[in-house]
Amino acid sequence: MKTRVLGKDLKVSAIGLGCMGFSHASGAPTERTEAQRAIRQAEEMGYSFFDTAECYTGLYADGSISYNEELVGEALGPIRDNVVIATKFGVRHAQDKSLILNSSPEVIRESVEGSLRRLRTDRIDLYYQHRIDPKVSAEEVAGTMARLIDEGKIRHWGISETDEAYLRRAHAVCPVTAVENRYSMMARWHESLFPVLEELNIGFVVFSPMANGFLSGRYDANSKFEIETDYRSFMPQYTPEGMERGHELLRFLEQLGEEKCATPAQISLAWMLCKKPWIIPIPGSRKPERLKENIRAAEISLSHQVISDIDALLDTMDFRVFGGSQRANS
Repeated sequence: MKTRVLGKDLKVSAIGLGCMGFSHASGAPTERTEAQRAIRQAEEMGYSFFDTAECYTGLYADGSISYNEELVGEALGPIRDNVVIATKFGVRHAQDKSLILNSSPEVIRESVEGSLRRLRTDRIDLYYQHRIDPKVSAEEVAGTMARLIDEGKIRHWGISETDEAYLRRAHAVCPVTAVENRYSMMARWHESLFPVLEELNIGFVVFSPMANGFLSGRYDANSKFEIETDYRSFMPQYTPEGMERGHELLRFLEQLGEEKCATPAQISLAWMLCKKPWIIPIPGSRKPERLKENIRAAEISLSHQVISDIDALLDTMDFRVFGGSQRANS
């Protein structure tokens, strides 16, 4: 696996693994042993960057809780020094799955200790503010991160779903290593951040790089998702209208894939990898065959002209409603 650098010096695999789906938002949690086996297989394939969060939880059939951080910690514990682990603070899920935000210094302190315990580690490589808390200033959050770095509890910090103003304020207090935002061929609104990220030397970690699986081309109007546990069940791209509107893009990906001997999923990942050297997608596949497919996207080269042609086509398509619900964000 090729590697890339986030920020100043955080080296990670060019494609990471978003571990959320093993416990949360993608149907019933994967059985514990199976999930840990898949995570270890990913590392053996070349993945070195693993993403989780304290709020990623789900219920097993017996009613016990699947804590995503625990799965990740148990799977990677024996090889801890070989991998980079990212987790997040500041979000809780309400009963209706809406987000409860709290990034107060006191809550951050509680969260980091809980994450360290569940991850079975003595440090977190990349610690994200999961969502901006309007009640707490960027400066206060960044100051807390600086202290945690000084104490050795975290190595780097980042922000998920940030805008330019908040990012600049936070970065001025404690340098930000990475931003983690939604981005895909169907969700390009964060491209306006690219010049800022380049200026400040901040990496861009991408969740939902295949529009929650839509761009893999493996789903159709007959695909069914678990209503209570799979957030794709209410995402607009999976409605009959959404499937119809996305058909042209899927057909284009299939055609380009044939030229490159690649799948639509691989083309959608290669497109963003070839845009900037500091973009790292973290697709959330759970099956070994999908993990292998995704990792091979790092070997696909798309010229600047091809990227430009793809963007020109995307500019003619209106996917603004295809971003997915906030509840399903990484």
